[in-house]
Amino acid sequence: MTEQPKPIAALELLKLMRPRQWVKNAFVLAPLVFAREFTDPAAVANALIAFVLFCVASSAGYILNDIHDIQRDRSHPSKRHSRPLAAGTVSARPAIGLLIACYFVLLVGFFWSSATMLAILAYVVLNVVYTYVLKHQPVLDIFSIAAGFVLRVYAGALALSVSLSSWMAITTLCLALYLAAIKRRQELANNGSESREVLRMYSVELIDRYAEMSATGALIFYSLFVISANARLIWTIPLVIFGLYRYWYVIESRGGGDSPTDTVLTDLPLAVVILIWIGACMIALAP
Repeated sequence: MTEQPKPIAALELLKLMRPRQWVKNAFVLAPLVFAREFTDPAAVANALIAFVLFCVASSAGYILNDIHDIQRDRSHPSKRHSRPLAAGTVSARPAIGLLIACYFVLLVGFFWSSATMLAILAYVVLNVVYTYVLKHQPVLDIFSIAAGFVLRVYAGALALSVSLSSWMAITTLCLALYLAAIKRRQELANNGSESREVLRMYSVELIDRYAEMSATGALIFYSLFVISANARLIWTIPLVIFGLYRYWYVIESRGGGDSPTDTVLTDLPLAVVILIWIGACMIALAP
């Protein structure tokens, strides 16, 4: 009987790291595909190391955010049950210990690649500033989230010692702005402005315009990117259009979007088209 709480505590600590959100760090692997390095075992290994380290960095950001927002999360209709600190299944002390452990792993990462780790360090600093300042500032909060995705792609490029395409960077920014805007929209529409302080300064109509502009920009810049990179990639553009349409359909018809990760993982057509898009890109770029 005395052994029972241990696995539960370990599971709750893992939950604190939000492993489901690690899907977002797949952006780190984008340069591996578009730089045509995916057939090089050494390049694949470096990209995967960068991916793992970014997972640690993003988990550190989630832990810090949960520690900072523990009181607010306890009054949130869903977070008070889903967040271990707010629910009381994990106390502050082990959470702080886990946060320190994450930072230590990142420090060790500098022995692997200091250039890549500087990009990851920039992401960590961005997360700290976001937690304490930027998430309370309208528009800056959305751009802060989007900047994190650009840093993921940049870190992936540095891990491979390849240059980051300007078109890829701006496409990533626009796509991330779209996802972040939709996230804010659904938080406001589903939970009201009381769920997050910055939502009091938004309206659904305003965020809809942000999302539409960002989605349009993502499509235009992606099209320019693939045309300049490889003409065979042009056949992936319809897949991107379908993905944007399907994501918006899920948002409107099913009320998703609070978590882009959950939306992708739970909607089969959207997940399938993303996998087809990845496969099509690899086939078009194969040496």
